[in-house]
Parts: sequence; structure tokens; C-alpha cells
Amino acid sequence: MATQDARRLQRKIDGLAGKLPGWAGRAVRWLTGPDAKWARIPAGVLLVLGGCAGFLPVLGFWMVPLGLLLLAKDVAFLRRPVLWFVTWLQRAWHRLKGWWRRRRDR
Repeated sequence: MATQDARRLQRKIDGLAGKLPGWAGRAVRWLTGPDAKWARIPAGVLLVLGGCAGFLPVLGFWMVPLGLLLLAKDVAFLRRPVLWFVTWLQRAWHRLKGWWRRRRDR
């Protein structure tokens, strides 16, 4: 079951990376690759900690979900909640885009 969640999470990450500009997509693919575990875990922890200070100007609360997404690659108990959150966020985004189009086309 954990490997199935890991594969689903990797597909979601690949899909999101495909929508980013070239350099950012390549960075995400490298960071989520199997050889980058040494960089992924510290980056995830730093993003979560930095996101906790999101009230500061440079840091933001956006860092927490990104850090959890990186950590979920290596921490099994985070995979399912992060996968659920990413799926929910994608569905909410599509609903919002559809609502905005219908409102605009009136």
C-alpha cells in the first residue's frame, strides 16, 4: 500500500512539474529523484520551519505545504495526507477555474 501511495504521489509531482517553466520543472524533477534524498530532506525541513514564520516578509505560509510535499517522498506516514491534500487542491482549482470562466462569459 505504501508503494502505491508513493507512485501516486510521484505522478502528482511529475504532473505539477510539467506545468512549471523549464528550469523550475527540471529542479523539481531532480529534487524528487532517488539520488537527491540528501538534499530533499533538509530542504523540506527548512521549508516547513520557514513557513512557520510566514508572517515575516520574505518567508510565507506557502512554504509549509511545499516542505511537506518534499518530506512525503521519504516519510511514509506523510504520503497519504499530502496526496489527499494535493488531490483536493487540484480539484478545487479546476472548480474555481470553471466558475471563473462561466462568470466571465456571461
